[in-house]
Order: sequence, then C-alpha cells, then structure tokens
Amino acid sequence: MNNFDRRQWLKTAGLSSGFTFLGGFSALAIPTKNSYPTIEKGIAKLNSNENPYGPSKAVRDVITKSLDIACRYPSIVLRPLVEQIAQKEGVTKDHIVITGGSTEGLKAAGMTYGINGGEIIAADPTFQSLMTYAENFGATVHRVPVDANMGHDLVEMEKRITSKTGLIFICNPNNPTGTLLDKNKLRDFCSSASKRTMVFSDEAYYDFITEPDYPSMIELVKENMNVIVSKTFSKVYGLAGLRIGYLVARPDIATRLKKNVMAMTNILAIEAAKEALRDDEFYKFSVAKNVEAKNIIYKTLTDLNLEHQKSHTNFVFFKTGRPISEMIVAMKKENVLIGRPFPPFTDWARISTGTIEEVKQFDKALRKVMG
Repeated sequence: MNNFDRRQWLKTAGLSSGFTFLGGFSALAIPTKNSYPTIEKGIAKLNSNENPYGPSKAVRDVITKSLDIACRYPSIVLRPLVEQIAQKEGVTKDHIVITGGSTEGLKAAGMTYGINGGEIIAADPTFQSLMTYAENFGATVHRVPVDANMGHDLVEMEKRITSKTGLIFICNPNNPTGTLLDKNKLRDFCSSASKRTMVFSDEAYYDFITEPDYPSMIELVKENMNVIVSKTFSKVYGLAGLRIGYLVARPDIATRLKKNVMAMTNILAIEAAKEALRDDEFYKFSVAKNVEAKNIIYKTLTDLNLEHQKSHTNFVFFKTGRPISEMIVAMKKENVLIGRPFPPFTDWARISTGTIEEVKQFDKALRKVMG
C-alpha cells in the first residue's frame, strides 16, 4: 500500500478520530477467527509488540510455495523486493538496504557512526538496539530524558550536538512511550540537525499512526539530506519471526551501511515481504484490529483510573504505581505477559495489543491484580 493510499484509507475509515469502525470488520472482507496460535496455550503474550494475526493467508501460501527454493542463497530473489520497496517509497533502488528485521539496520548504523568513539544522541527511554550495539564498538551515547509528555526533547537533543556527534537517533512513534512528535517540529529538527550530523529515524510503528498526512522522514532522504529511515515487516505485516526490514538513505550512505550488514535475511522472508506489500486487505485488517484492541485497553485503564499515554503504536504505556518487576510476576500468574521495565519509569508498564481475546484476558487479569 503506497503512502497516498494509506492516508486516504485512514481518512475514509475514520481512524483518525477515535475509531468507531465501519460497523465492524465485515467491510474488510476478512473473517475474524475466534483464536490465533500463541507460543504457549492459554498465555496472552503481550510483551513484545508483535502482530499475532500474521502472516496473512496469502503470505503463508507464498512461504509454502517458496520452500522449494529455500536451498538457494537469497540473492536470486532479492532484487525484485528492492525494486518493489523503492517504488513504494518513491526512491531508486540504490536508496534501499534490506536487513534482517529493522534491528539489523539499526545495529549496522550504530556501528557505522559510533565505532571508535563516535558520539550518538538519543532519547531516554527509547528503543535501545542501535545505541547498545554501538557501545560495543566504542561509541559514547548521550541519552536525553524524554520531556514531561514522554516525548523526545528535541530542544535538549539539539543542544547536545557537537563536532563529535556521529548520529542522532529518533524513534518515532517512540518505544516504549508510544508518543508521536509534532510533524512540523520533527521535520524542522531533522532538516536542521542533518546539516551537522547524521539523523536516524526509526519508523517501525509508522503504519499505526492515525494522524492524517503524517510524513515519513523519507521525504528528507529524497531531498538528499543526511537522514536514514528504518522500516520493518515485523509489525503491521506480522512477519516478526521471519526477520526482514529495510533502510532508506541517500545512495552513498546506503552503500556505506551495506558494508556493515551482517546476517542479512532469507529466501522465505523475502518472498513473504513481496506478498505482504501486495496484501492491502490484511494491512487494513491489522491496523483496524490494533485500534480495536487499544480502545479496549484504554477503557480498562480509564476504569481503573490508571494514567496512560495515547499511543500511536501497537502497545500502550501506563502507570501502575507499582514496581514493574513485581507487576510482571503478578500478571504472569494470571497468564498474561507484559513488557520489561523501562527505567526511569519503573512503575509504568508496556502492554502490546495482541488479539481481542488476549486483550480481554489482560483486562480481567489487570482488574484482579490492581484490585
């Protein structure tokens, strides 16, 4: 689904205004199952921001058909996916770097711009893979606390830029807080900062943004700025277990990043990603079910008077008032897995949306634990 189609669908579906959805899911022509397979029967696994509905049936069929070529190296089927992504994002294929999930792309960038004492600026808390990997290669990371609204403090982050800064990392929407930067402030910051250093925009949760016409920073890549954008097939497309994602960057930057990509991906993931990009029906289904699940979570938290953040992702961050290490144990006893601690917010919990059945299980468990 290209960006224009996505935006038009969000407007048509009414997802940007609290989501009273189209009289149910019949409009999407996808049958909703009563249950979906989990890692362990009876356990609501709501701790990893996965999409439990995927892969779609169309993608599963392609994976099965692709087993005959699983003995081959992935290079034989990679080029068509690169061309497909390039067309989707409105860039040339030289802008695209295919990675084993977006995490590999983050780590490759962390090593590229942090090796031998390079300095990296990032929010705190945020998704840490890029920074912790870069630290393994001698990088210095300046972690800037999020602001009072749990969003990136762009003013303070800009103050930290020096001649030693190799990269600024922005996860938007942010993990674990779920917050979204003002689109104009984001663009202005990335445009300005990219004149002084490299800017990395992690857009793993971009597809869940319901604000109309919200821009991807790929727009700045097209303007030849020092900006790298990461995307993933793990979330809305439901391919987390297959490990495939990509980076979008100016061709000279992309070439540099490719040298530090190590694991790469595989034939089944590549073929699955090709089909996932064509499967608009499942895309819409995933987005809609995510909103439905979040609304259930919001109601639970409101009923219990628990402070929480409006989320632009497939998870919700909420204040329990209790040490999360204790909450993890208590919720696990009720067969619900919740997110790990995210210092300094050690009494806030991150809960993934999961299936509707799993979210209802969370509702029951949380009411019991907090009662």
